[in-house]
Amino acid sequence: MPNQRQTVIILGATGLVGSQLLSLALSDQRIASVCAPTRRPLRTHLKLSNPVIDYDKLPDADWWQADAILCALGTTIKQAGNKTAFRTVDHDYVLAAAKRSKAAGCRIFVLNSSLGADASSGNLYLKVKGEIEQALAKLGFESLTFIRPSLLDGGPRPERRYGEEIGLWFGTRLNALIPKRYRPISTQAVAKAMLDAALRPKQGVHIIESEDLHHSIGKS
Repeated sequence: MPNQRQTVIILGATGLVGSQLLSLALSDQRIASVCAPTRRPLRTHLKLSNPVIDYDKLPDADWWQADAILCALGTTIKQAGNKTAFRTVDHDYVLAAAKRSKAAGCRIFVLNSSLGADASSGNLYLKVKGEIEQALAKLGFESLTFIRPSLLDGGPRPERRYGEEIGLWFGTRLNALIPKRYRPISTQAVAKAMLDAALRPKQGVHIIESEDLHHSIGKS
């Protein structure tokens, strides 16, 4: 794949991982421009275009024509309000955006998924993550990467997630006793892995598990 400066789309740029990803992309000299469609306006930047959109009515627009799309879009059942709304965000919105970008000629897609993503899982969160991975794999991107982090460690969230907070509390204090696969991982490490997958793409479908993210930190 060519080495010229890239144009990228970032979905979910207001979230913990997405905001880290946006910051990294805007400061990366390998990237010529960033398009970050959001529900509410972002701070302006010379390299940033920021269309304000409704994910229920994705527009036909020239900005879908990018080299890579990086998706950090996601929610929780509690935040979404119910199971149907959760699936709409984590599956339907992601797939709709992927189809738009693929039709516009985008060759590279990177998804922030989850440790344990499995379409056959009895856990709804992991089941939906597995289903969207399967759906994306059928679209035929030249390079498709799934990042599967464990618990995300990125500082306070706008909303309280008590189960996550408890997991992080134990994870940080018992870190040495927990296999790397299950240790909390920083949002910055996830964002960096996503950007690297987009800027140094490999042909085909690839999965980067949470333990691989920890190994990458050790090498950096």
